[in-house]
Amino acid sequence: DLSPSDTAVLNKEYVLGFVTEVGGPTTHTAIMAKSFAIPAVVGAQNATLKIDSGQEIIVDGSAGIVIVNPGAEKIKEYEKKRDILRSKIDNLLKLKDIESKTKDGTKISIMANIELPHEVNSALDHGADGIGLYRTEYLYLNRPDLPSEEEQYQAYKLVTLQMAPKPVVIRTLDLGGDKFVSQLNIPYEINPFMGWRAIRFCLARPDVFKIQLRALLRASVHGDLRIMFPMISSVEEVKEIKKILREVMEELDRDEIPYNRDIKIGAMIETPSAALICDHFKDIVDFFSIGTNDLIQYSIAVDRGNEKIAYLYDPAHPGVLRLIEKIIASSREVGIPVAMCGEMAGDVLFFPLLLGFGLREFSVSPLIIPELKMVASHIDITQTEELARKVQEMESGHEVREFLKEKIKELLGTDYQELLEA
Repeated sequence: DLSPSDTAVLNKEYVLGFVTEVGGPTTHTAIMAKSFAIPAVVGAQNATLKIDSGQEIIVDGSAGIVIVNPGAEKIKEYEKKRDILRSKIDNLLKLKDIESKTKDGTKISIMANIELPHEVNSALDHGADGIGLYRTEYLYLNRPDLPSEEEQYQAYKLVTLQMAPKPVVIRTLDLGGDKFVSQLNIPYEINPFMGWRAIRFCLARPDVFKIQLRALLRASVHGDLRIMFPMISSVEEVKEIKKILREVMEELDRDEIPYNRDIKIGAMIETPSAALICDHFKDIVDFFSIGTNDLIQYSIAVDRGNEKIAYLYDPAHPGVLRLIEKIIASSREVGIPVAMCGEMAGDVLFFPLLLGFGLREFSVSPLIIPELKMVASHIDITQTEELARKVQEMESGHEVREFLKEKIKELLGTDYQELLEA
């Protein structure tokens, strides 16, 4: 296995790729590998038994396969694939500055997910419309102590200033699950993804939570900084959060420290309980972001880090799609802007469907942004709405996927494919 904290410190100059026996495509290790542009295959069972030190291997992160001792022809084949991929990336980068809108002129927003402050450069280089998810827990990993208020403030200030005037959505600490900090003494749990993590931990440790909130509020004067809270499951949690936030604001007032008094706050919708009561949040949050990585695992009851049941983790599951559609519709009914920041948001296969559901804000790995802009420019919203209506009638994830694959080819046409493969 490779933990998210270990992945965060990989030296990209020397690490050409990696393979793990544990994990799935939406674990944080896999997410970070994609963000760092490091080819990776996670959840390759018995890989350490089948691969010996010194053997030559090909790591095909796109297909999720590992080839051991490839012959000369196979190496030549993959060298050609690599060259085609590099050409595709170069061509797409030329489009990074086009406006984010569909063929019929519907404006959308394609923002970036980042883990570390320096990644804001990649977001800018790939034409991001803002930062839709800044995962702050990586400031806490791989260190002997906790980050101070000043250190956090400087990190949040850097990102906010560099992106200004574009929005920067910063998620509060989401430890637990597969991300742990020894200094915080988070106990071992049989099922950590459903345990003492994220906002549950923060509400139980206001001493840690308040330091982060102070840093965020201080940084809010430098641009359009917004605060988002993870793993919300009830209205009561948000009310408790706002109570603590008011206390921190009062402390800053006493210290005569400036901050944005009208700062926007949002909730991640990643639990079915929150998804079903979106309308109840209408008076207490300013925006939502759908966290599909957790929402899918909680909806289907499948551990996204368990390679033995990885096949059950399916964004195309009709139940998952119906829940996502409900979140978007309920949010629009009560006037709360909604985005999506999970891995599903950056999957070209689902992009037209999500547009058809009414989603207009996406937050993805920076590397994917130019491609989504290009896809958007080739499709019409009325086409996506018709596509969404047909998907609603389908009974299996397989049926949905096959339908979407055909529709992608139909919607994008040969010009798009020629551009990617030039």
